[in-house]
Amino acid sequence: MTTKRTVLKSVLAIAVLSLATTGPARAQTEEITYLLPAASFLPAFGPWMLAQARGYYAQEGLKVNFVSAKGGVDVAKQVGAGNALVGGAIGDTPIIARAQGVPVKAVALLGGRSLTQLVVHDGKGINGPKDLKGRTVTTMAYQDTTFYSLLGMLATAGLSKNDVDVQAAGPAGVWQLFAAGKADAMAAVPDWIASATQAGAKVKVYSSDEYFKSMAQAILVSDETIQKRPELVRKLVRATLKGMQDIMKDPAGAARDYATVVTQHKGKEAYVEEVFKLYNTYVYPGQKVPGTIDPERLAAVQKFYVKEGIVPRELPVADLYTNQFVQ
Repeated sequence: MTTKRTVLKSVLAIAVLSLATTGPARAQTEEITYLLPAASFLPAFGPWMLAQARGYYAQEGLKVNFVSAKGGVDVAKQVGAGNALVGGAIGDTPIIARAQGVPVKAVALLGGRSLTQLVVHDGKGINGPKDLKGRTVTTMAYQDTTFYSLLGMLATAGLSKNDVDVQAAGPAGVWQLFAAGKADAMAAVPDWIASATQAGAKVKVYSSDEYFKSMAQAILVSDETIQKRPELVRKLVRATLKGMQDIMKDPAGAARDYATVVTQHKGKEAYVEEVFKLYNTYVYPGQKVPGTIDPERLAAVQKFYVKEGIVPRELPVADLYTNQFVQ
C-alpha cells in the first residue's frame, strides 16, 4: 500500500510539473498575422524584424507571422475587414482608408519625421523642390504615399505634378533609373538611397520635413480591436518600438541580429547598417515619447490630401489615430 501511494504521488507530481511547464505556455502564446505593405525582407521593416530576432514579441506572449500585402491601403482594408489583427503602413494611410469607410486607426508612429526624402544628384544644380521644374523624378507609384509626399514638396515651391516629369517606376526602378542617370531626382525611402549610393550615385538628400511634413511608418489596427483587445495592441506596440529604439542606439549591432532572421541580407550587414543609419538621421528622431503621433502634423497632411483631391473631405483627426498605447 505504501509503495502504491508513493507511485501515485510520483505520477501526480509528474502530471503537475508537465502542466506547469507546457499547459500555461501554450495558453499564453497567441499566434497572430501582421500584414506589411511590402516584402518583409526590406530593411524598412527593420524594427519589426529586429523585435522578432531579439524575442520581443515572444516576451509579450506573441508568435507573429508577417505576411505581405499590396501596399498600405490594402493593409488598412484587410485589417479593417478583420482579416488580420494588425498591419503596417504610413501614418498618412488612415486618412485615405477612413475616407473609404475603413475603420482603422494609427496606434504608433515609428519616427517623428517623414519616411520620404527628396534625393538628387550632387552637383547637378538642384537645391530643393524649386529646381525640379522640367526635371525627371522617379517615384514608386502614382497611388503611393511617396508620390503624395513629392506633391507636397512641389507645392511648397509653387509647382504641381504638371511641372515635372514624374515616372512611376516601382520599388526597384525608383533608384535604378536614378542611379543610372535617367532621372534627375527621386522621391525615396532610405532603403533606396543606400541602394543608389552603393550603385555609385553621388547624392544630396533633402528631408521632406523641411518642406512637407508627411509621416513615418505606422502601426494600424481596427476600431474593434482597439476596443476589444487593447492589451494585445499594447504588447505589439511595445515590442515593435523596442526594435526601433535598438536600431537608434546601435545600428551596427541591430544589423547583425537583423540578418539572422532576414537571411536575404546575410553577408550584407554593412548595407543594412547604412540603411539603419539613414533612418536614424531622417526618419526616427523627433519624438519625445517613442511612437507618439502628432495630431497637428496629421491634420496638416489631411488638409493637403483634401486640397489635392486625394480624399473628398476632412474627417475628425481623433478618428485617425490614438496615442493611448504609447503614453
